[in-house]
Amino acid sequence: MSELLARHRAVMPAWLALNYTEPIEIVSGKGNRVIDGEGKSYLDFFAGILTNMIGYDVPEVREAVERQLATGVVHTSTAYLLRGQVELAEKIARLSGIPDAKVFFTNSGTEANETALLLATYARKSDQVFAMRQSYHGRSFGAISVTANRAWKNNSLSPLNVHFLHGTDRHLTQFTGLSDADYVKACVDDLRHVLATSVSNDVAALIAEPIQGVGGFTMAPDGLLAAYKEVLDEQGILFISDEVQTGWGRTGSAFFGIQNHGVTPDMLTFAKGLGNGFAVGGVVARGDLMDAPHAVGLSTFGGNPISMAAANATLDFVLDHDLQANAARTGAIIINGLKEAAERLPVVKEVRGKGLMFAVELESPAQASRFMEETKKAGLLAGKGGLYGNAIRMAPPLTLTVDEAVEGLGIIVTALETINAEAAAQ
Repeated sequence: MSELLARHRAVMPAWLALNYTEPIEIVSGKGNRVIDGEGKSYLDFFAGILTNMIGYDVPEVREAVERQLATGVVHTSTAYLLRGQVELAEKIARLSGIPDAKVFFTNSGTEANETALLLATYARKSDQVFAMRQSYHGRSFGAISVTANRAWKNNSLSPLNVHFLHGTDRHLTQFTGLSDADYVKACVDDLRHVLATSVSNDVAALIAEPIQGVGGFTMAPDGLLAAYKEVLDEQGILFISDEVQTGWGRTGSAFFGIQNHGVTPDMLTFAKGLGNGFAVGGVVARGDLMDAPHAVGLSTFGGNPISMAAANATLDFVLDHDLQANAARTGAIIINGLKEAAERLPVVKEVRGKGLMFAVELESPAQASRFMEETKKAGLLAGKGGLYGNAIRMAPPLTLTVDEAVEGLGIIVTALETINAEAAAQ
């Protein structure tokens, strides 16, 4: 055990998980690569859990932060006007497509989802909320209550009355073999049945990830969330799209994941990649919803001048370099390559994803752990997830080049071939 690992275990919570049998310390990075404390270089296909969205040591972001630091002001609180906050909110409101949108900045996705749930329950005067099975929305009291993954739930108590819907569970017996259209119909029928049997009037909202992050990048077929929204609209139920992992063009086919379903939500939450490593999250919502609560509110650190400088520079970089198109281009190379390889590798149960957000589901958690060690050895960082702990999820920076996509694909396929050979020999 390394000295740093021993010190970590002595003072950090036991539930704070670390990747790898021998965890690494990342000490530097440039472009889409990082270097650990032993000097080993890795192509980063996990980006700090989808957070280093445009890679490392980006001059535009560094210079924006340095300009703000040079003013001597790193914090004022929201009791004063913040130019960077207003400028970023204007951009996000425009990009969201939500009419008359307003934005509130937080420190994280968890806080963003808590805020959205507060706005929805206040507006509807109801504690009843719909969420999706296999979902993950954060680690706080309210966010855990709308999380439907037992591995991440520490508490059955809840401030909300939650009912979980189908939409990402096509592996279940009752849905096996259904076409997209028939699966959507079955899910909508179930939603109507839940409305008729399990709730009283005035459900507040449905909160849903267009692609489930911790769930292993499972996703509803395009159009399901639009079909759900049609039913919700009949009763005035609000729709919250959790874009903490799917925002800013990562799916390649849309700037926000919900747009793949042809839906404009009532609220949209964001975090992770927007600050390219600086802490920023938030909610964009219809103005009437955002303005409604009667009590005073603020976020001491949310939207601070440093994070706003980083986020403005990051979002401008994404738009100026059309990184959504790059995600579509490089993601297709990897996803198509993985699907082709999967045809000859029985250990691969499924390849799924959109753009630079893709996953490989293996037969067991042990195989997923084995994959992590093999790719680490070969110089590539990946992540694990999935309801059953057997999915590898990868989301490189949106700046990934074609050459790096090909390189990463080669490392992944080689690792899968090794695991497949080991399984065949047993």
